[in-house]
Amino acid sequence: MASAAEQLAANLNFAAFSKATDLKKRIWFTLGALLVYRLGTYIPMPGINPEAMAQAFSQQSTGILGLFNMFAGGAVERMAIFALGIMPYISASIIIQLMTSVIPSLETLKKEGEQGRKIINQYTRYGTVLLATIQAYGIAIGLQSSGNIVTSPGTFFIVSAVITLVGGTMFLMWLGEQITARGIGNGISLIIFAGIVANLPRAIAQMLELSRTTQAYGLILLVVAASLGCIVVIVFFERAQRRLLIQYPKRQVGNRMFQGDTSHLPLKLNTAGVIPAIFASSLLLLPVTIANFSDTSQLPGWATAIVAALGHGQPLYMLFYAGMIAFFAFFYTAIVFNPKDTADNLKKHGGFIPGIRPGERTAEYIDYVLTRITVVGAIYLVAVCLLPEILISTAGIPFYLGGTSLLIVVSVTMDTVAQIQGHLLAHQYEGLVKKAKLRGGKRGNR
Repeated sequence: MASAAEQLAANLNFAAFSKATDLKKRIWFTLGALLVYRLGTYIPMPGINPEAMAQAFSQQSTGILGLFNMFAGGAVERMAIFALGIMPYISASIIIQLMTSVIPSLETLKKEGEQGRKIINQYTRYGTVLLATIQAYGIAIGLQSSGNIVTSPGTFFIVSAVITLVGGTMFLMWLGEQITARGIGNGISLIIFAGIVANLPRAIAQMLELSRTTQAYGLILLVVAASLGCIVVIVFFERAQRRLLIQYPKRQVGNRMFQGDTSHLPLKLNTAGVIPAIFASSLLLLPVTIANFSDTSQLPGWATAIVAALGHGQPLYMLFYAGMIAFFAFFYTAIVFNPKDTADNLKKHGGFIPGIRPGERTAEYIDYVLTRITVVGAIYLVAVCLLPEILISTAGIPFYLGGTSLLIVVSVTMDTVAQIQGHLLAHQYEGLVKKAKLRGGKRGNR
């Protein structure tokens, strides 16, 4: 028989949505915040020649600038106030997470609950300011030394560029936190999602223009089929879990004996999410982009050969890309999930895995299962990311249709839909409680 929660989920419809006033307010707030973000990607940074910037970006769009431009929603090619995007915040968050597993004091803060989380978030904001300042200074110096992009080079331009770019990143960080608190979904993820989706129409138009000029209609159908297949695979694997059975012993409260409960410990097949693909893409495209900015004629022969072999779509690039995705899948999973802490929490609450001794043996068993499913998750990530890259390199498909963008779009969509369903379920529960109170009051008055 279906549970009460399953029965409520089955009855979710448009009528229930129209009555959920708080949910509608949250959705409107989220849409308004994303609209503000999109408007900011079109406000140019002062002192920039837009035509010269567009011409310079077109020569580097296949490097790491193209990746950053995708995450920034096209703000890099226009050198808008949000050109840095939210990436400094994401980098600072990852660095802080890495440091919590190395520095004992940060690990202690992580275990202190809400108060410790607030302190760690504050450290993350400080790290965001530091990283954004360094990146903004590097961008300002690079723009000033790149021909006629800057209208009035000098110290004033560098200072104004750093203040503008760092201010834009901090505003986006604040906007993302507001979306998380007062809107629907994870604000930081939704900002990246909005940037990618906003550029998809142009990418599709480029793909259709390519099919018109080359008459390669079969190839376009293959690309569409591959994209739909990738979406199906992403949905399946992102929802996949390995559930470990957890049992709790019988307990006596007063004169009453309660039966032992059973539950599950869900282990996601892809615990690392989209982080491995982002890291691998950034690290691989970095040397090629640096080489493109420098004078390649002065590089030694071996360096030129390496840069050519690591070009986007080359076999060596694909090999290193797959290896780095697999490495970061295991590395980041080890950072975000600690089997020893999970085993200690189970032992503290009296839970145990049937046939496994609580404590150290439970931690070893969880680590064993997690390692095996992470192998499958790493293979899935490599396959999803490499197939679009092969199509991009062989057919010249736009960069926005890559595996990383598909992963982000599908994952954020699934998370947002799940949160909307959660709000609808909470609204229906509140309605049932109110009806029960009214009926109880009426019976009491008789």
